[in-house]
Amino acid sequence: MTDGLRIVQDGAVLSIILDRPERKNPLTFAIYAELRDRFRALADDASVKAVVLSGSGGDFCSGGDVHEIIGPLTTSTPDELLAFTQMTGDTVKAMRACPQPIVAAVDGVCAGAGAILAMASDLRYGTPSAKTAFLFVRVGLSGADMGACALLPRIVGQGRAAELLYTGRAMTADEGLAWGFFNRLASSDDLLAEAMTTARDIASGPTRAHATTKRMLHREWAMEIDDAIDAEARVQDECMQTADFRRAYEAFAAKRTPAFEGD
Repeated sequence: MTDGLRIVQDGAVLSIILDRPERKNPLTFAIYAELRDRFRALADDASVKAVVLSGSGGDFCSGGDVHEIIGPLTTSTPDELLAFTQMTGDTVKAMRACPQPIVAAVDGVCAGAGAILAMASDLRYGTPSAKTAFLFVRVGLSGADMGACALLPRIVGQGRAAELLYTGRAMTADEGLAWGFFNRLASSDDLLAEAMTTARDIASGPTRAHATTKRMLHREWAMEIDDAIDAEARVQDECMQTADFRRAYEAFAAKRTPAFEGD
């Protein structure tokens, strides 16, 4: 296990906890690599049906560690820099490609690459004290990092994304909720429980259908509407051939709650 990262599985829910609270849970090269590899491995892990991503100690993630990442990057070769930026991008690609929905539980500081991890999750729950900032401009870098220029406008809108990426200012929790970045806000004491409740609810649902929904939510960004409708007809046809679909009908007819088994 990489230092600064905890992985805990509770039933069908996998919790990934950024765990360096004394530094507000910054990322290191090793943490990036393990996150990438963990999310990639989820494609073949049928025991996990939902993921909760959180930080410890009242903060989510302060971004790349100043001394362990930012400092070394200033003396890296162009090839080394490209290898790093491609690895960080691969982390986001792995989050988007894994079939399990990811729920981010965001408290306190959520900055830089930490804001990207929250952005790349499927659902985001925050607290009133959550401060989300895409800080790249503050260190002389562009907002074009790990897919931010593609993903953030789709979540909060083009103008709002432009403001956050150009200025690096913190988005307040109330703004995040109003703009659609956060699905809901909860108190710091209740945040993780709320995120886990949602993750367990997702995990109890039809696994293949959820994976299809996630895949199509991402894939249809690049489709014409008519093409998207045709693509959805094909994938829904596949879902209608599953045992979960038949069980849901039988449960409805018998006036009981369906029990999904992911087949």
